[in-house]
Amino acid sequence: MSNTQSIEKDAETSRPVVKLSGVIKSYGSLNAIDNVDLEIRPRELFTLLGPSGSGKSTVLRAIAGLVSIDSGHVHIKGEDVLNVPTFKRNIGMVFQSLALFPHMSVFDNIAFPLRMRRIGRGEIVQKVAESLDIVRLPDIAQRKVHELSGGQQQRVALARALVYNPSLLLLDEPFGALDKRLREEMQLEIVRLHREIDVTIINVTHDQVEAMILSDRIGVMNHGKIVQVESGEDLYRRPKTKFVAEFLGRANCIDGTYRDNNGDPHVVTSAGAAFSVAGNSDVSDGLQCTAIIRAEDIELHEARTDDNGLTGIAAKVELRLFEGEAVYYELIVDGLKYPLRVASKTSRFSPGSEVWLAWRAEQVWLVKD
Repeated sequence: MSNTQSIEKDAETSRPVVKLSGVIKSYGSLNAIDNVDLEIRPRELFTLLGPSGSGKSTVLRAIAGLVSIDSGHVHIKGEDVLNVPTFKRNIGMVFQSLALFPHMSVFDNIAFPLRMRRIGRGEIVQKVAESLDIVRLPDIAQRKVHELSGGQQQRVALARALVYNPSLLLLDEPFGALDKRLREEMQLEIVRLHREIDVTIINVTHDQVEAMILSDRIGVMNHGKIVQVESGEDLYRRPKTKFVAEFLGRANCIDGTYRDNNGDPHVVTSAGAAFSVAGNSDVSDGLQCTAIIRAEDIELHEARTDDNGLTGIAAKVELRLFEGEAVYYELIVDGLKYPLRVASKTSRFSPGSEVWLAWRAEQVWLVKD
């Protein structure tokens, strides 16, 4: 390979597959997409995560060209696609509804986009067979859609989206209608597919667990804005806002005042309770902040522990529920508006019990109010 070819290849692999710059989409007074900037890397499995109405599906549809944007730019593989119709963007897409044709066979469903591209019969037969092999359904080409299970229908929809070798695969909450077992099965199938085929995937979901299982990176959306983009672990352990912390998993958010105490950092609640923190934030002395502690990081004790490695506060058990993998507690703490939540291995504490909640200072993450 010549130096020129090497440079061109490096540029291709480093250039974002998708780039959104200042994208705005409004419906009346509502900004469904509010000045979004975003870059998706080559072969990345990226998830847009957020509550209903946060704008994540609108962003996906703007990338696909299914909705027009009011301002900004959408680039796919370096090309501004503002005036490029959907069918020319080399995109595969799977919707929650799947949009399979019930009167057609599996073969004809998968072959449909190839026929629209006027591909020859021999090549269609070959590509449909390859696509069914990819989703591990090699022997169902002649079956009708209504004869398939929900999981099989999902795989057929994936096969149809992949049959013409798109450079970008868009998934718009495709697992939302499946039961828990099938949903988990299909999530693992997407991970497997992503490892085996050369495609960039953008997934949309409101399911936090799904996002963390699937994704190389996650973009959390709220009110049309992307509020943080990180790996799942970074979002979970180092959220930038209280919203991100509360949206991913069970986060206990304790409001208080940060006190440095000559190198011994603490957070003091409105009721005067104080607990140590590791100083893992740029919050300065005397400022209001929120301490974030995950439910699984808290231990329950009958009384204050003598372990110098632990800090904590007093609480009263309000609710105890057995969840199989853990026992879920809600606990009342003086001065806090909402109960704290704990996922514990012990079930010995009953509602009304006075307890001591303990955790390690380094397990606390601080965000500014």
